[in-house]
Amino acid sequence: MLTSKHNPAIKQIRALRQRREREATGLFFIEGIRNVTEAVQAQAPIEQLIVAPDLLRSQFAQDLVEQQRQQATTILEVSSEVFASLSSKDGPQGLAAVVRQQWATLAEVKPDQGLCWIALNAISDPGNLGTILRTGDAVGAAGVILLGDCTDPYDPATGRASMGTLFSQRLVKATWAEFNQWLSQSGFNLVGAADSASSHYRNYDYPQPLILLMGSEREGLDTEQQAQCQALVSIPMHGQADSLNLAVATGVLLYEILTQAAASKA
Repeated sequence: MLTSKHNPAIKQIRALRQRREREATGLFFIEGIRNVTEAVQAQAPIEQLIVAPDLLRSQFAQDLVEQQRQQATTILEVSSEVFASLSSKDGPQGLAAVVRQQWATLAEVKPDQGLCWIALNAISDPGNLGTILRTGDAVGAAGVILLGDCTDPYDPATGRASMGTLFSQRLVKATWAEFNQWLSQSGFNLVGAADSASSHYRNYDYPQPLILLMGSEREGLDTEQQAQCQALVSIPMHGQADSLNLAVATGVLLYEILTQAAASKA
């Protein structure tokens, strides 16, 4: 059992708080019984489990650790003090994992995968991204395409907001130029959201296969991006606010797409 917060292995795990280290190693850190369970069930590439026996009181979690031990997963046992130095939670549960990142390519994005794909341009808030991943999972979306300078989906805040759905939604990253070139040969329909659009989001028939394009929190979609869309839809605003939170707006549109898809099969 490791009892020193200054142990090199512990320092290396703690360094995964930084995006630069996550990108350099291709690894990320998750904690909590639910998140680790989701990773195991999704057969995510777990590099090692971090266990604090004094904190791990859940019999379910103890059984999970034992199952992973029998499958030759590396188990790193640490003291409660060391685990607390890695944790960002109040009342840590004593279970965490280091997991290898998984990225798909644009070439792997196919029309027959899920309800739709979600493309996010320059999303900057990890909480918004995590919430969109969670909503995408709920409606049966295939995954998220991150365009341009986006927040890191493997940021701990994204993982917390995603509630484990980080492992069910495929992730792609590309520049706008790469995406635009690929799109012309992909067979997908691109529909974007813009507050200036004349089409009410519920009055538009969303074509399949579909990519829903959402702009950044601050700027939305620029003129070029809007021009590449087959259609633009808007969500009406009746109060004093001039816009919705990005994750909320994406959720509204995804559930309308799901409703229409279900009606077409009825």
